[in-house]
Amino acid sequence: MTDQPADLTWIRAAPEDEPGPGPWIEIAFGEVDLVHLRETSDPENVVTTTRTKWEAFAKGVRAGEFDHFTEPATGSAPARGSA
Repeated sequence: MTDQPADLTWIRAAPEDEPGPGPWIEIAFGEVDLVHLRETSDPENVVTTTRTKWEAFAKGVRAGEFDHFTEPATGSAPARGSA
């Protein structure tokens, strides 16, 4: 279990019209430039990163840098580092 501030406001990263409990990723922006992430099915397991790293990740998502993870499998996984 990760020590975390008790007063975090968690934001569920899922479509608003999506039914059910998930599991979903939740995000909370904390003090001192920290961003906390957890899965709704395991809320005690929290990953913490910096806002700078979170913003770089979000920019990469918007730029399509992770689209290859959503493509259907074709029998073999892409080599690490290839896009």
